[in-house]
Amino acid sequence: MTLYFLVKYLHVLGAIVILGTGSGIAFFMLMAHRTGNADFIARTASVVVIADAIFTLSAVILQPVTGGLLLMLSATSITEHWILASLALYVIAGLFWIPVVFMQIAMRDLARKAADQRAGLPGRYFVLFRRWFAFGFPGFGATMAILWLMIAKPF
Repeated sequence: MTLYFLVKYLHVLGAIVILGTGSGIAFFMLMAHRTGNADFIARTASVVVIADAIFTLSAVILQPVTGGLLLMLSATSITEHWILASLALYVIAGLFWIPVVFMQIAMRDLARKAADQRAGLPGRYFVLFRRWFAFGFPGFGATMAILWLMIAKPF
């Protein structure tokens, strides 16, 4: 196995982790939200925040490192259009993902407080959930587009 293929493997693995963790987090948060149960939402959101910190963050850091190494090892120019498009989409995904992390933390805390007080979820929770849900589409869509660009290298 060459260094290039090892780095490429790590790069693809990072993409899988980002997409897999992102879709898993979205599914579990949505399913917890649908119950309306503050305690269940708080426990689910706690796990989601940890998963984002461990898996998504490590993959988000790994991607530009392995991508840069792949450019160097393959003598591919960073000015290739598909790479520039991928980098722009990566920034877009980050601009939507970073606020989502803070929204998840806030939703967790609001749900914990509601569960502790045996109260209903506050209005702020629902505002954050709607925003979290809306931010998922461009954030996740950008990562899906990056994956397509990595595979197709269309231009």
